[in-house]
Amino acid sequence: MIKSYWNKGAKQKFITILLGLILLIALFAFRDDYQPGLLFLRKYIFIILLSLVVLFFGLRRFRNSASTGKRLGILALLMLFFGLIYSAGWHFKMYDYMKTYNVFNDLNKVEINELPVTQNERIQPLQNIFTMANESVGETKDISLPHLVRVENENKWTMAIQPSENYTFQQISDNTEEVFSVSSTTPFPRFSNENRIPVTFSIGETLKFSRNTYNAVVQRFNPWMLVNYEPSDTFYMKNDSGEWVQVVSLIKWKGFFFPYPSFGGVMVIENGEHDMNDYLERIAIGKGTYISPEETKNYPYLTKQNTLAEKVSRLQAESLKFLGGFSDPLPWNMLTAVKIPKMPKDQNQQPYVTDFDFAGSESDAYSGLYHWFGLEPIGDERTSLSYSVFIPADGRDEIYYYDHASKKQGYAGVSAMPQKVKESKKEIDWTANTPVEFRPYIKDIAGRKRMFFLGTISAISDTEAKQFDGSATPDLVLIDSEYRDVIWIDVKHPSTWDREVYNQLSEAWRASEGIGYYYENEMTDEDLQKMVDSLTVIPKVNKNTPEIEALQRKLDSLKSLDENQK
Repeated sequence: MIKSYWNKGAKQKFITILLGLILLIALFAFRDDYQPGLLFLRKYIFIILLSLVVLFFGLRRFRNSASTGKRLGILALLMLFFGLIYSAGWHFKMYDYMKTYNVFNDLNKVEINELPVTQNERIQPLQNIFTMANESVGETKDISLPHLVRVENENKWTMAIQPSENYTFQQISDNTEEVFSVSSTTPFPRFSNENRIPVTFSIGETLKFSRNTYNAVVQRFNPWMLVNYEPSDTFYMKNDSGEWVQVVSLIKWKGFFFPYPSFGGVMVIENGEHDMNDYLERIAIGKGTYISPEETKNYPYLTKQNTLAEKVSRLQAESLKFLGGFSDPLPWNMLTAVKIPKMPKDQNQQPYVTDFDFAGSESDAYSGLYHWFGLEPIGDERTSLSYSVFIPADGRDEIYYYDHASKKQGYAGVSAMPQKVKESKKEIDWTANTPVEFRPYIKDIAGRKRMFFLGTISAISDTEAKQFDGSATPDLVLIDSEYRDVIWIDVKHPSTWDREVYNQLSEAWRASEGIGYYYENEMTDEDLQKMVDSLTVIPKVNKNTPEIEALQRKLDSLKSLDENQK
């Protein structure tokens, strides 16, 4: 059709060339708009090709068949085939099953035999930080989702103060001009003064058109990346020069049969004002500097950092259900199959970004930020802790896991914690309050490493928003995963937490494990008397006794001679 139109004359040739150029420009300029379609084809390429091949040969056979019965039979077989594809692939989730199995085979899995200890414990859960940040901005501003990152050797919650999505004009005309940077280890998070950093980004998550972070990053992709990569979480942090940057985590899709996501590096967007050169660059080739996973080690601010998309880490952790074999997660097996427990009431779900210290362990894992998962058995009524999973938050190619189940430790999992907290204080109105986000707390206490869960008590409204109350001094609890005891701790004095735990549980540990005494001045007079009574009294021995006895014998001899002379 195009050829016949072309041959009609010069005018038609000019129109054809013009329309072709417009189409090419549109394909180039609007690639961020149709890129999700390319990703869909990439993710389901095998199923799409298989379906097209079956449909082609089925329809061909249908057209070549003269009998009505054969045609109806072919149509029935085609309907049966596509019905099986839908029911097995989507209803029974076998497509996700195979995708997760591919992730499992791609992982560099390392089993560790010793748990790391936690450090720099964060006091507030993510939803509380998000609520308090929203309380500190005006009507026309939105807060980006908080992320825990390392800023100048300190763990901080960072988030952008950006134009609100409810005000389109601001999204078109304004910049992102401030960033919150709040310490995660303080019980008193402040969202003003020095924690409100003035920095301008002409690219933002809520901005419109080419100034939108997603659009700018996709425009930066080359043709290969356009089909295989997608932007994910956006982090705000300082680079090695001390400048604030946006770091966009990228997801790379691998494989042909049942493609699966993996860490694809990051795109770094520098801060700066919007000008004409910036505008032309965004329109033409997007914004950002791509850093591949292999190159991140050359940038100190990206190592031991939190840059991994949670979509990737969740699938990696879930894939450990195949540790018992390909068929173990199937309904008739499930001997070692595990799941990521889902916490209720719209609170922050796993992973919990936590700072771990692996010093002294047998592994070569670094000390820093990790995505932590506490995996539990598949059944809803099973709440034991099967695996602790530590995924490096900087995206490096390892995954560390500790097998609690095979060691028969009998630890309670995350999903068992809320009920234990509620049981410990029945006087609290638990319809208006809820314990949330039980992150790991692992410490050397009383002679060995002990695992606890650190939880926060948050007030939650009954509105549709289900907004969590961000109290500056929340109630905190520690739950011993082994003994199931709940310890209410002083949020204002983290240095006393281990002693508080010891004071409450030392007698139970002493009775069960036979531990000694680990703190000075903790023994009572009765304890001391018992220790004295239990000792075997041994007479003191003088090292000069032989000489004394010899002199005594001489003295006795002299006395006897003197008496004889008399």
